[in-house]
Amino acid sequence: MAAEHSIDPMHQFSISPVGGGALTGHFAQFTNSALWMLIVTGCVVLFMWGGMQRKLIPGRWQVAAESLLEFINSLTVGNIGPEGRKFTPWVFTLFSFILIANLMGLMPFGIVPAFHPFTITSQFSLTGVLAIISFSTVLVVGFWRHGFHFFSLFIPHGTPLPMIPLIFIIELISFMVRPFSLALRLFVAMIAGHILMDVFANFIVNGIQTGSMMGGGISLLCLIFIIFMSALELLVCAIQAYIFALLTSLYLKDAIHLHKLDH
Repeated sequence: MAAEHSIDPMHQFSISPVGGGALTGHFAQFTNSALWMLIVTGCVVLFMWGGMQRKLIPGRWQVAAESLLEFINSLTVGNIGPEGRKFTPWVFTLFSFILIANLMGLMPFGIVPAFHPFTITSQFSLTGVLAIISFSTVLVVGFWRHGFHFFSLFIPHGTPLPMIPLIFIIELISFMVRPFSLALRLFVAMIAGHILMDVFANFIVNGIQTGSMMGGGISLLCLIFIIFMSALELLVCAIQAYIFALLTSLYLKDAIHLHKLDH
């Protein structure tokens, strides 16, 4: 009789100490999440180190790094204006870190025992910290450039005087929700795709274990679905990194130019 294979799609998101707790202290733990944050950070540093060789005839590595940097620079300058160049390093860091983190979570490292990949962007704590840092940057830039006049961002030009208090509150709430929505969008996109792939992978195993023709057919269909889903997830990884970088640059644009005053 075939053994039952339980479905636990949330197990892949569980945070556990690394090294069987050997690195665990009284006040802190070195977990799989921290390990993969270091791995992703190392990959970003290594990628940029390879792209900063400044060779007369650039290699593929240098071309890739320079192309990505130019892409992010055009994104910030296109949305913010010439002043956007000073924010290119931060937006580039966000984009490259999120992109590599997303892709790392899809790599088949699980074939090596005790080296299962961990998608750090599936943790709301991480995406929340990235969103809070970006939002704090927006606030600092806004108040540094405009002082208390920054609050005029929440009063669209031409608003009738009696409506100003209500519109101000609505716009302020909408503005304060930005970091939450920025973090939630990335978190949900990553966790949903991984759960779906894990569930269908379990369907494949259970279908094979039945030993029936119908079970084999279901497993084959699920395998085809996972192949297409994996390709879609690769696209989602890049799209979510781009959206995070794009929205960050748009929020910075509002803080710098207060465009709502010009409408």
